[in-house]
Amino acid sequence: MQPFFVLAAGLMLAPIAGAVTSQPFKVSATIVPGCSVTSGTGGILGTLDFGTHTGVESAPVSTSFVPNGALSIACTPGVALSMSIDSGQNYASVRQMKRSGGTDVVAYRLYSSSSLAANSEIGVNQAVAVTYTNSNNISLPLFGVALLTGFSPAGAYSDQLVVTLSW
Repeated sequence: MQPFFVLAAGLMLAPIAGAVTSQPFKVSATIVPGCSVTSGTGGILGTLDFGTHTGVESAPVSTSFVPNGALSIACTPGVALSMSIDSGQNYASVRQMKRSGGTDVVAYRLYSSSSLAANSEIGVNQAVAVTYTNSNNISLPLFGVALLTGFSPAGAYSDQLVVTLSW
């Protein structure tokens, strides 16, 4: 027999290589509770604007927090979120807005409920629970009342507060 034919016949009789065996491997992840806060440019969460009033007006004026358009708060479902708010820049037994370029102030109070009930007033650095139903779209429950006295000189009054979110 010719060597070529012997080699060809041997190749035809050789067993086909066996298949590679399958082996499982594990895929896993751990989700930890947490929250994400995005405020956009400048880091300002939003505003509490009491509007424009005459200097002789003497009535409480209420408003609600208007979030910055870029504000986004999201938490892992079930996370207990709370907020606390500092005293601001002009605190003297109550939070106060100060007139730009002057020393005159207008007192104001913060609340965690639109009812403005006394039990929902937010004290300085007091932890307040933030409840939510949609963990991807959380709103801060923040309302305010300016205490106009009827003796406020004309001008722009303001204060700046720091909100701390904890979970």
